[in-house]
Amino acid sequence: MFFALLVPDSGDTGPRDRLADGIAIVLALAYGSVMVVLGDAADPGAFLPLPADVAAGVAAAAALLVRRRHPLGVTVALLPLGAISVMATGPILIALFTAAIRLPARVPILLGALNVATAGLYFLLHDRPAADIWVDFAMRGVVTAAALGWGLFTQAYRRLTASLRDQAARLESEQQLRADQARLTERARIAREMHDVLAHRMSLISLHAGALEVRGTVSAEELSIAAGAIRTGAHDALDELRAVVGVARTRPEPPQPGLGDLPELVAGVREAGMSVDFTSVVPADGPPVVLGRTAYRIIQEGLTNAHRHGSGPAASVRVRGAAGHGLRITIINPLGGTGGAAAPRDGLGLIGIAERVALAGGTVRFGPEREEFRLEAELPWPA
Repeated sequence: MFFALLVPDSGDTGPRDRLADGIAIVLALAYGSVMVVLGDAADPGAFLPLPADVAAGVAAAAALLVRRRHPLGVTVALLPLGAISVMATGPILIALFTAAIRLPARVPILLGALNVATAGLYFLLHDRPAADIWVDFAMRGVVTAAALGWGLFTQAYRRLTASLRDQAARLESEQQLRADQARLTERARIAREMHDVLAHRMSLISLHAGALEVRGTVSAEELSIAAGAIRTGAHDALDELRAVVGVARTRPEPPQPGLGDLPELVAGVREAGMSVDFTSVVPADGPPVVLGRTAYRIIQEGLTNAHRHGSGPAASVRVRGAAGHGLRITIINPLGGTGGAAAPRDGLGLIGIAERVALAGGTVRFGPEREEFRLEAELPWPA
């Protein structure tokens, strides 16, 4: 807004503030000059001679340089000039406009009323006024109301925009905190799941090693079998440990479900009243434990989102993959038209899925497509 430039939000230094001072003084002198020409300041009956009137107006305009730091003091100091000088009416209006932006509303309104009242004093001090007193009151009342109204509007607009900026910043901060909390929760959950699996692997290794230690002498075939079991167990434990490095572990939980438990998961969702079209094309031996558990959690969360945010109790789940080709999971649920539900707004469950997929070294994408919400995850499945 152009007039808002007269009173910047910043301090009293800088190019914009100096520009504001220049514009304010130019506008004040321009308005005062017009009033001098149109009014009766040059008449013989004027209270001040024309040169003195102009000098008073110029001095009042110079006082506008400090109007932003002292809006009340400058306005109060300039108001008496409105009773004797026509040229000073311009600076007075700029001072009122500044006061309306910087001060509580009741203060500039009172100052505006005093400015209108000085029109009566000007009429009384003028020897032979050309117009009736009501003309002076009407003219000064209109311009005073315009200055105050625009100033109060600017003040309200600035407060509103500042409030919206603060609210947006607060909401962004809160959303970031929720996202961070979701990531930490998901990492802690993964750590709890991994703990029992790793403990099981290490127990098997310890068991085989202990057997070799106790028996003393073993055949070459038995030694080869035991060594192979130890090597396989250590390799699997290291693979699972890599997925958990850096994730804080809390209390252990019972062993977690895997890909083989998906039919039971889908059956439970169907029993809850949701229609699920489930297709799984995975080799009989299935993926590694870690991969299967990750896939299970992704599908579990995807069905939860479909139940919460879908327009109807329905979803489609596709699981395809093989060793060396990766594992692909696709979950689709309808969103409906204008009357249907919307896509997830907070996205905390989706953040958990993204965190889990990232730790597994995979990729995930999700979002609405043609009135459907589509979630696709691809996980690596080593050969």
